[in-house]
Amino acid sequence: MRTVSGGRLQLRWGGVGLVLLGVVALGGVLLVATPTGRYLARAAWEEGKILRGRRPIDGIVRRARAAAPGSPDAIDPVTLGKLELVLQARDFARDSLGFPAKETFTQFTQLERDTLVLVLSGARQDALVSKTWWFPVVGRVPYKGFFDFAAAGKAERALQREGYDTYLRPASAFSTLGWFNDPLLSSTVRADSVDLVNTVIHELTHNHYFAKHEVVFNESFANFVGARGAERFFLARGDTSSARQSVARWADDRVLAAYWAVLYRAVDSTFTAHPGDSLRARRITLRDSIYAAARRTLVDSIAPLLRTLPTAYAERVRLDNAALMGRRIYLTDLEAFERVYAEAGGDLLKAVSSVVARHRRGAWQAPAPR
Repeated sequence: MRTVSGGRLQLRWGGVGLVLLGVVALGGVLLVATPTGRYLARAAWEEGKILRGRRPIDGIVRRARAAAPGSPDAIDPVTLGKLELVLQARDFARDSLGFPAKETFTQFTQLERDTLVLVLSGARQDALVSKTWWFPVVGRVPYKGFFDFAAAGKAERALQREGYDTYLRPASAFSTLGWFNDPLLSSTVRADSVDLVNTVIHELTHNHYFAKHEVVFNESFANFVGARGAERFFLARGDTSSARQSVARWADDRVLAAYWAVLYRAVDSTFTAHPGDSLRARRITLRDSIYAAARRTLVDSIAPLLRTLPTAYAERVRLDNAALMGRRIYLTDLEAFERVYAEAGGDLLKAVSSVVARHRRGAWQAPAPR
């Protein structure tokens, strides 16, 4: 799952996703009688609406190609091209990377609103410790998605009263990890071509391999595969411009990932050096000074290195514990994935197989936030 929050990184609600429909069906009335059950029931209802609204993309494209201008089946050329691109990207992920695509992204759903879901995460103000939620099937995760936006705001305010930094942002796509044939959503198709292909490959990576309880690994790994996969996809089509754009965006992700890791260590070391309840206010004051210095570093030193993000990114990107922990979910240990990619001679299929094999045997030691 990927989000835009003052930058380009998209939040993809991958895992908590909408495995929920099957879970609710299994849980029945007793599950729905609990707060978690009611939450899952709402998610299942919304997923049901998405599934009921699906229309085959190839049929949409075929009718649009034959439609007269102004007819109900006519589609603007840009959107039509994106729909065709999605089908081609999923075929690439299936045929070149061996990912189990099934019927994922072969259908399209027009949502009733621009935003699919709001995703909430939180972290203690005086410690780099994330708020987590437990869900059947996927286990414990450091975020919670809401189709009910009023409920999202209420949950955010409740976390703030408990002393958490909070981070509430929109998500444009999700994965049900292969449980259902996930459609392309109207909220996703608004992305440009490079991000759209990245999203398709990212989500199908979750279908291929998803480690329970390991959200940081799952999302960072999918980020790597989505970026390098998009590069390979465009090169195979002879579109060197889009391939270069994918590489440039991935390079920016790597620059930011390295900086967030440095910032994480600085904040964590400060918290560790001032333990105890009596020093809570001191910890918060010190971390605020660290974030103020971090802003200056972002503007003066990091922004000039970024090739695909606006200049204003460094000035407006959010800096607090929840935002830092949220970014680390998607941007942890990227250089380790790159090393495996280099070892594989730039062969993405070999790199993916190597990472999965190492992780399955417990040999992948990616440092993750607590």
